[in-house]
Amino acid sequence: MPELMRMPGVAAGATEAIVAAWNIAPGAAFRAGDLVVTVETDKAIVDVEAEADGVLLKALAAAGDTVEVGGPLALLGAAGEQVDDVERALAELGVEAAAPATSDALVAAALEEAAEPSDAPPPVPDGTGSSVPAASPVGRGRVFASPLARRLARELGVPLEALDGTGPDGRVRRRDVEAHAARPVAASAAPTTSAQTAPAQAASDHWDEPVSRMRAAIAARLTESVRSAPHFSVSGSAQVDRLLELRREINDGAEAKVSVNDLVVKAVAKAHTLVPELNVVWTGDAVRHFTQVDVAVAVATEHGLVTPVVRGVDRLTVTELARVTRDLVQRAQDKRLQQSELEGGTVSVSNLGMFGTEEFSAIINPPQSSILAVGAARQAPVVVDGALAVATVLRVTLSVDHRPVDGAAAARWMQAFVDLLEHPARILA
Repeated sequence: MPELMRMPGVAAGATEAIVAAWNIAPGAAFRAGDLVVTVETDKAIVDVEAEADGVLLKALAAAGDTVEVGGPLALLGAAGEQVDDVERALAELGVEAAAPATSDALVAAALEEAAEPSDAPPPVPDGTGSSVPAASPVGRGRVFASPLARRLARELGVPLEALDGTGPDGRVRRRDVEAHAARPVAASAAPTTSAQTAPAQAASDHWDEPVSRMRAAIAARLTESVRSAPHFSVSGSAQVDRLLELRREINDGAEAKVSVNDLVVKAVAKAHTLVPELNVVWTGDAVRHFTQVDVAVAVATEHGLVTPVVRGVDRLTVTELARVTRDLVQRAQDKRLQQSELEGGTVSVSNLGMFGTEEFSAIINPPQSSILAVGAARQAPVVVDGALAVATVLRVTLSVDHRPVDGAAAARWMQAFVDLLEHPARILA
């Protein structure tokens, strides 16, 4: 008997998700464990696997559609099952017939577009030094576009009527929208016909970037963090010449290279084991303590900031930590993180040292209780045994949620952390 595939709860607290792509064509069979559909949350893309062998009888949402958690995604049949009247089967399950915008034809079109090469054919010069598809005449009829193109156009604020599609019969594709969005602002003014003699418009002095779902989620979470979590911060400076020398020794002849940030993350986990009062989160009615140290690492991507969590950092060697972190960073850049990899942890590490920033403070990533801001290591004058010397100094600032953590505990943590950086062999112990 046919059954409904529903939108899973792919993220804690999520009420909806976007269908990113169907990996199975309508009418095609699949095996248990096959990837049926890919859905997108605010910060991650989640592949939904088949729980058993079966056949995709009908897709009820096309790529780009937003579906509530628990809402119908598709009608599935058992392996080898055939249904003569799909609409009747849906009605018996309490689902209305799919609207044209979410038909199997559009799902098949999305599968076809997903397989398209990313290189677009030679575009038309626009006279500004850029090359873009030529603008369409004003007032043409209905614009045919793929679901992915329509969704991207909505996100980027691109009017489909302004595009000439490069697909069959002028169908607008994803790459057409991307090419148009890359045009300079002055070149995107509305075209005029020969009957129009309005004076030329001066170039705008600004442009608006539509807020993406990820940027909106970041804004909401950080605003809530500042509003609900009473922040305080403690700062420290560490002489890290010995830490840098340890890194050189570890990497000498090693296949997997360890970064300074890997050693910093490992030191954070070690400090959490020495001062376990920091390895906690606030639940509202309790202070929850953890038996292992999970550390989130802030990664800046072209899509926005994400913080994948490295599990059990206190139990990993620094080389294992480097491999895990490198994999998470790469998949964050490709937007292929699983939602579960973005959840949990008690502390984040945000490192802006590679940009030359010497010192800053960061906003706590809820529900975590702290975040460490790491600046650039710089040579600076220091006093050693009453004499002036030069050392490589690293400045760090720990922002802390005062609800579960007292100031004295945070101060002891910073003391332990700085000591670990200045005696780096203890990080590996």
